[in-house]
Amino acid sequence: MIATIEPKTELQVSASKLNTWLSCRLRYYFKYVLRLKAPKTGALYVGSTVHSVLKYWNQARWRKMTITAENLHSKFDEVWASEQKTESVKWLPDEEADEKKQGWSLLEMYFKQSPIPENERPEGVEVKVEADLAKHGLPKLVGILDLVRSGGRVVDFKTVGQTPKDEKAAHQNEVQMSAYSILYRESTGNQEKGRELHQLVKLKQPKLIITQLGAMTQPQETRLFKQLESFVVGLDREDFIPSPGLHCAFCPYFNQCREWS
Repeated sequence: MIATIEPKTELQVSASKLNTWLSCRLRYYFKYVLRLKAPKTGALYVGSTVHSVLKYWNQARWRKMTITAENLHSKFDEVWASEQKTESVKWLPDEEADEKKQGWSLLEMYFKQSPIPENERPEGVEVKVEADLAKHGLPKLVGILDLVRSGGRVVDFKTVGQTPKDEKAAHQNEVQMSAYSILYRESTGNQEKGRELHQLVKLKQPKLIITQLGAMTQPQETRLFKQLESFVVGLDREDFIPSPGLHCAFCPYFNQCREWS
């Protein structure tokens, strides 16, 4: 049975929602319409913990607080333990200790290699923003900007399993980074000076790859608006069809999808 969809005029969409829709409409239905709960994988839990500690680090710099490696490690341990009280994590046998070790090694590497000077104060950290796109016949766009560096450079942090190439990283993250550009411009009235992907690569010897994307171009904005238009039309049609592919191996709704008809 299809659940009731909220009216188009009340729709809000984030980059993560749109990416889910574009990758598989049935997954969107399970996650955002039925709101089925699914446990995180170990890899996703590492990513969210790393993200929380980077938020703490950026906020400390924004508040001009002195922060030590011991402070950061304590925060990591705290987040690792506390978030599992509210998050269900699907650990494989003997996986958690190794993943925790790797998570901290990623952060140690980043703090040593980060291109952000210690005395550079952020313009914004974890800023909740929205853009009313009604004039384009589109839903409200919402999101949280990880970091806005001095000079209006929008940064997004990623943990990835293999070394990314710039062109591929730019393509895979285009929806999210274009959405961030729209949100930044709407909230400040200015065009971003650039966009950066800070990718923490989970290898035996972790490394940092920075992908510079520049400001969003007009074709990229048009592409995002067309994707949002497809999203709205598909929701109106209740077009929740599966999109089987390699990504299914990592989908938490695999069993529900197999039973779909």
